[in-house]
Amino acid sequence: MEKKPSNNNGENLSWGSGTLSLAIVALFALLIRVLVSLHPYSGSKDPPKFGDFEAQRHWMEITLHTPITDWYRNTTYNDLTYWGLDYPPLTAYQSYFHGLFLHYFHPKSVEIFTSRGHESPFGKILMRWTVLSSDILVFFPAAVYFVVVYYGSRRGKNRKEDMVWHLALILLSPCLILIDHGHFQYNCISLGLTVGAVAAILGNNDLVACFLFSLALNHKQMSAYFAPAFFSHLLGKCLKHRNPFLRVSQLGLVVVGTFILLWWPYLSSVKAIMEVLSRLAPFERGIYEDYVANFWCTTSVLVKWKRLFTMQQLKLLSLSATLTSLLPSMVQQIKSPSDHGFIYALFNSSFSFYIFSFQVHEKSILLPLLPASLLALEEPLLFKWLTYYALFSMFPLLCRDNLIIPYIALLALFILICYPPNGRRQPTSRTHSMFSLKTLVMILLLLSSFILQIMYLTLRPPERYPFLFEAMIMLLCFSQFVLLAGYTNTKQWIFSNSSTLMEKEKKML
Repeated sequence: MEKKPSNNNGENLSWGSGTLSLAIVALFALLIRVLVSLHPYSGSKDPPKFGDFEAQRHWMEITLHTPITDWYRNTTYNDLTYWGLDYPPLTAYQSYFHGLFLHYFHPKSVEIFTSRGHESPFGKILMRWTVLSSDILVFFPAAVYFVVVYYGSRRGKNRKEDMVWHLALILLSPCLILIDHGHFQYNCISLGLTVGAVAAILGNNDLVACFLFSLALNHKQMSAYFAPAFFSHLLGKCLKHRNPFLRVSQLGLVVVGTFILLWWPYLSSVKAIMEVLSRLAPFERGIYEDYVANFWCTTSVLVKWKRLFTMQQLKLLSLSATLTSLLPSMVQQIKSPSDHGFIYALFNSSFSFYIFSFQVHEKSILLPLLPASLLALEEPLLFKWLTYYALFSMFPLLCRDNLIIPYIALLALFILICYPPNGRRQPTSRTHSMFSLKTLVMILLLLSSFILQIMYLTLRPPERYPFLFEAMIMLLCFSQFVLLAGYTNTKQWIFSNSSTLMEKEKKML
């Protein structure tokens, strides 16, 4: 009797080709990062303080040559007025290990005092490699982990194609690549740890998620933008657990244990703890600095917040506005926690912080952009629109860094990935007239942004209004950010209501 061929070989072959496709996407994403790193960076040839490149290099120098207890303290060897360390301990440890790497291959690039403003070609290559290796070791595996978990329980003939496509959209995010590998930062570490934590929650590994997100919080304090979503989702799940107190205690022990482990060198005294904490909250800079597209900076065109209110009053206003805007999203997750709603909550929480919190930077838009990328295939228009305006909001910053060529190239690559010739079909609206109206509005908005970019590059603003173009870019981007935040908050509650109805119907059946 002739045996029928087993499906296992075909399935293994399919998964093998899928794995190969994921690897090709990762290699291409790595190549793009290398090409961007060939361009200038923040503060290149711009003494006396240079820029973010010098800040990161200086932290390597300081952590390498001073005692760990002096890393956040003003001393003879650590002048805090010259790029003092202002990120949590995990960033300091990262700087130390990267400093060891630079010291081994090129000691002059991290020598105490004499290396300030160091810009040798070999030193630049080594610095760029520290970011590339961080991306490879943290963000890339986290992204793969997410798509594997996210599509693990799904069925359908396009599942593997969706995984590859989704990974490409996450790894080829133009904003993250330009900031980390162009401007020069290490956002890939904190964002990668956050993606890993999200994937762990989707895989029902809540203890692992708490550990990974605690690491993210201890790498960059801006990761707190996601904290309300993690807290409310996990609390909602704990309340539905058969032993809520035990579950909360388990999660709490992981969080506290991780913090104790990372903060151990500074737990010797309250003074040592406060020295670190004081460096993490830059209140002295004011409620905003540059033309960032958030509420305070945008409305300052009409309301002079810094003149009308004291610093303490602005802190309270900012805190109140942030908490008020993110509260509905938190309530929804505590009431009806779900994996789907959790990703929307991440978006809504991070956008609330971006729009209303104190001292927001242009680069902070990377945080709401992360959950948008996790929803890329489910909410394609949200992801594409936010990515474009996030990139546009950073346009003046990238111009100052002489990153126009990679800006244009990555924008073109992003458009090609989202709209490939003979590629994936995009969903269309059922109502032709509404679709036409929406399309017309979108075209006008895109045309406006394009004209603003040309004006910024070719025209000089009036002497009376030297930052006119930056203000116009800020206003346009802020209007889109508010619309997107309103949409996702509404979507989170609609999804919650539909899920509740489905559960009731199942019980009735």
